Amino acid sequence: MSADRVPVMIPWLGEEEARAASEAVLSGWVAQGPRVAAFERAFAERVGAEHAVAVSSCTTALHLSLVALGLGPGDEVVVPSLSFIATANAVRYVGAEPVFADVEPATGNLTTATVDAVRTPRTRAVLAVHQGGVPADVHALRAACADWDLPLVEDAACAIGSTVGGKPVGHGALIAAWSFHPRKVVTTGEGGMVTTDDAAWAERLRRLREHGMNASAAQRHASSKPVLESYLEVGYNYRMTDIQAAVGLVQLGKLDAMIVRRRELASRYDRLLRDVPGLTPVRDPGHGQSNFQSYWVLLDEGFPVGRDDLLAVLADAGVSARRGIMAAHLEPAYAGHPRAPLPVTERISRDSLILPLFHTMTEAQQDRVVTALREQARR
Repeated sequence: MSADRVPVMIPWLGEEEARAASEAVLSGWVAQGPRVAAFERAFAERVGAEHAVAVSSCTTALHLSLVALGLGPGDEVVVPSLSFIATANAVRYVGAEPVFADVEPATGNLTTATVDAVRTPRTRAVLAVHQGGVPADVHALRAACADWDLPLVEDAACAIGSTVGGKPVGHGALIAAWSFHPRKVVTTGEGGMVTTDDAAWAERLRRLREHGMNASAAQRHASSKPVLESYLEVGYNYRMTDIQAAVGLVQLGKLDAMIVRRRELASRYDRLLRDVPGLTPVRDPGHGQSNFQSYWVLLDEGFPVGRDDLLAVLADAGVSARRGIMAAHLEPAYAGHPRAPLPVTERISRDSLILPLFHTMTEAQQDRVVTALREQARR
């Protein structure tokens, strides 16, 4: 990418992360070990959960969450189609079927009404996404799921630092999955986390990420006597490394500053785009605050340029925007998958785009983005 191009995202990484990773390498312990345990403790405290279990990605976090719930063939899980395809794929990993529900226009998230519209006697769980960092109304969803006797899984991949009712996303969650991909606010390169208040689930999740083994490598290493491990069930290799965790600990320490800066930039976008006709920017919902992991705008139907053409124009102007959130049901992997009509999902997926937003973004870079949008709105 050329130096004068405005990227859609740059992780805020620097010398402190480099030193932490180097120290992990030089320590001789690079696999899952003490730094992973420290990262888990810090992350659980940050989101207000009793337990955190580090894994290799948010996708594997979702998979293990559904395994912990005992879901399998014949079960249905209500999910939004408006999400990265991993959300629906995780349901298929356990042999269950994703049932696509529509979302509300303002947030792109499931609501109790959209879930209820597709619930069936085979529904065994609801998987809600905090889309792009915009928090779902989990208080309403939790209450409804309790009435329906269904567990609520939270896909919080994008939502570290977002809040609901003044509490962190993840606080009070039955089980939640998180991502540390480079596009996320906190990154470890790759990696994920499961959080829960259930100690028995956390213990089982730790086994499952390590092939179902009843004694971790760290436990065997710490013992002065030989430890003969057993494999209690079929598990997976979903571990995080200490190198990643070392970076994650530094990143977590920067989170407050990152949220403040991202919200400043989002507020400035709001001001600059307020008088641009045909654009509806994402905003905080009434029940919480977003970390603005993504700042997207929805094009009104009368906007002079279609979304895909607008992306091309922005690219020509040196601005790297991205299409909005995908709709899984429109991808070849789900061709022919039965579903109810999803008009809001299809509208958001077709007509939205994600604008550049990153911690070190300058006002001049943001002005370039807004100028390019203004020029197209005046066509």
